[in-house]
Amino acid sequence: MSDTTLHDGWSLRVAAGDAPDPIAAATVPATVPGTVHTDLLDAGLIDDPFTGDGEARVRWMWDVDWDYRRELVIAPAATDERVDLVIEGLDTVATVTLGDRVLAETANMHRSYRLDVRDEADGAPRDLAVAFMSATRYADEQVERLGARPGANSASTAPFTHIRKMACSFGWDWGPDLRTAGIWRPVRLHRWRTARLAVVRPLADLRPDGVGTVRVHIEIERSGLVPDGDLRVRAEVAGAFAEVVCGAGADAVVLDLEVPDAPAWWPVGYGAQPLHDLTVTLHDDGAGRDGEPLDTFHRRIGFRHVELRTEADEHGTGFVLEVNRRPIQVRGVNWIPDDHLLTRLTRERVERRQDQAIAANVNLLRVWGGGVYESRDFYEAADERGLLVWQDFLLACGAYPEEEPLRSEIAAEAREHVTRLAPHPSLVIWNGGNENLWGHEDWGWKERLAGLTWGEHHARVLLPGIVAELDPTRPYNDNSPGTPGRAPEQVHPNDPDHGTHHQWQVWNRLDYTAYRDDVPRFCSEFGFQGPPTSRTIADHIAAADGGALADAPDPRHDPVWLLHQKAVDGNGKLDRGMAPHLGVPARWEDWLWAGQLNQARALAHAIGHYRSWWPRTAGAIVWQLNDCWPVTSWALIDSLERRKPAWYAVRRAFAPRLLEVVERDGAGALALVNDTDEPWAARVRLTRESVTGEVAAAVEHECDVAPRAVGILPLPASVADLADPTREVITATADDLRVVHGAVEDVDLALAPDALAATARAVPGGYEVTLRARSLVRDATLLADRVAADAVVDDALVTLPAGATATLRVSTTAQLDPEELLRPDVLRSANDLRGVPVREPAPSTLPPPPGPTPTPTIVRTA
Repeated sequence: MSDTTLHDGWSLRVAAGDAPDPIAAATVPATVPGTVHTDLLDAGLIDDPFTGDGEARVRWMWDVDWDYRRELVIAPAATDERVDLVIEGLDTVATVTLGDRVLAETANMHRSYRLDVRDEADGAPRDLAVAFMSATRYADEQVERLGARPGANSASTAPFTHIRKMACSFGWDWGPDLRTAGIWRPVRLHRWRTARLAVVRPLADLRPDGVGTVRVHIEIERSGLVPDGDLRVRAEVAGAFAEVVCGAGADAVVLDLEVPDAPAWWPVGYGAQPLHDLTVTLHDDGAGRDGEPLDTFHRRIGFRHVELRTEADEHGTGFVLEVNRRPIQVRGVNWIPDDHLLTRLTRERVERRQDQAIAANVNLLRVWGGGVYESRDFYEAADERGLLVWQDFLLACGAYPEEEPLRSEIAAEAREHVTRLAPHPSLVIWNGGNENLWGHEDWGWKERLAGLTWGEHHARVLLPGIVAELDPTRPYNDNSPGTPGRAPEQVHPNDPDHGTHHQWQVWNRLDYTAYRDDVPRFCSEFGFQGPPTSRTIADHIAAADGGALADAPDPRHDPVWLLHQKAVDGNGKLDRGMAPHLGVPARWEDWLWAGQLNQARALAHAIGHYRSWWPRTAGAIVWQLNDCWPVTSWALIDSLERRKPAWYAVRRAFAPRLLEVVERDGAGALALVNDTDEPWAARVRLTRESVTGEVAAAVEHECDVAPRAVGILPLPASVADLADPTREVITATADDLRVVHGAVEDVDLALAPDALAATARAVPGGYEVTLRARSLVRDATLLADRVAADAVVDDALVTLPAGATATLRVSTTAQLDPEELLRPDVLRSANDLRGVPVREPAPSTLPPPPGPTPTPTIVRTA
């Protein structure tokens, strides 16, 4: 048995379509795995579509057909030898030929293909070619055949529901519309004899008695070139083994292994993540026990038990994820593809992104259904780190036809990836799609569909059936939002009292204080936009704009800036979101800072509320962790891997222990969230004090909060009743935690614009900035990327009562004048927004809500 990668020697050219003359005439080297965009970038034939208006300048690529080609010589095969061409991913509508023979015609980005080329194993040179048809043209043809289907975002002009291609390849409200094409996953030549392991699907579990179990489902492909004989299959893990003889003609076996006292795999923050090598070998039993195996499978697995508790109670229907029979308070983030040009992603980048998630106290990543099934690197990294993975099937924000061939393609890809991902302990839940059931109920689809199929069968019959058959160890949820096993006519898909809930009213129509109007059972999407970091803007938007952005009277209306703001009325929503809290700054740099700060505050406000209601609210998943290109979006980390201020806010709000001022029974209270295994004996100090530091009242309490619990401490009247809400605040401290709460917004609070004093000095590895508050300072932040591209600050959004101090540490390789870190455009706070010119926000352009309970139509559906 041998594998030979076929990644060298490829060329690329235009096969048909209206391409610019220099490109139409060119044949360029092609990188495999890769895409047409990356190859043309490498050849210098297109500008970076991520920079300036580059996206618009490659619009012509949507309608072009492409030809990949290389010479392939396959050495002659032995009489008992099979030779297969294995292609792990084609994006998307492709015809594969070898010489004069058509090997395959494909139309699914999410599948792999194994093609028998033994007849061509004769030593003769042939052209191996992959011809890609325009995905746009193919999808349009399917619309003509099956009828148009409604959807969110770009669906009216880009029918992503009619083709099995990454939905956000057609653009989204945070991503570019590039419609890529290419050989996007590895290609290899596989030679084998007698038989091979076609499928190995290990399902691991952990019994209550501590015994780790793994049931290994194995399917065998025989070559058909020799008479069938007995095969022997052996599986080993953690000192346990089992083997069985697979008799002539048999092609499937199941092996059961048990590991007594198996060390449990836990989510991060709940325990360790021990992984064990599972090895499956296939032998020709007639060759004896000492012969070389015909085939070997190796993965690392972990022992853990997963359940989803969805019992009805006095509040509705729960949605509690349990690992090893312990309920987990989910602190999650939604994950989109980390680069729109997928083949540029490396394991190192994926690991950096997951490390950033863990550093923000995240314990779950939700792989969103408009992207891709991620690489093995992604899931292995999550296994190692204890990051739970919620995996969507790839159906998002649209009505999906149920006719052939789409139904069979969806089934085939689902079966492949349920099998592929089975070994990973990090994967804990399958989800049937994103906002499809909700969209059908609320977004006017029923009338537009007029009886056409729309994907209910996928979510409620096809996909749960595949999970039940292939992976009964993991729960399945019909859709997010939704309630497992409950049809829309029984429970509205987005009812916050039942199952999972998406909160997009806040971004679309309501102030972020409205997050606290509901106590959802599990909020699997909520978010608020903020601009990317200043350096990312400067390098990829402003600089490419020829200076027009910086010089414009109102850069928010600059066409290049708007190309990097994909949300419907996005800038208007940013304005209206910040107006009641911070005002709307008239100056560009102030507006950027206010947008970033308001995003951070909105997320912290929501998370603190949701966590204070644990276990009634069993989880919160922020939209979204990451960006796929430079853009104003809901991300915590921009596409250049820089943390936005919101990342720091989420880190603080998701901390294992949290203080949050909340409301209970119409009165103020302090929530003490203890998401640790240790009891929290907290000495709480509550004060009512002026912004200049005079303490009007002070109370201390001893609070005992049980492990994995929330304590609620009512605020005493002496502290809660502010004499002058414009000049007084409530401060609560416990251990090293502090929260400062005002009864009015910053626009009405007597914050001094010059309240912050600071000094800076060089230290090994970077710089230190020491802060001191002359009076109350809210959300002091160093926008350190403004002075060094690689600068990272250890903390941000630091609130200091009068007289308090803090030290921020900046890591960078740059040699700086420390005073640069104290520039007014670098060292920012909410206070300095009190001293800047402001303007009125633009009115909303959204239509009025359709009923008494407002619901989004086609805007901001993740």
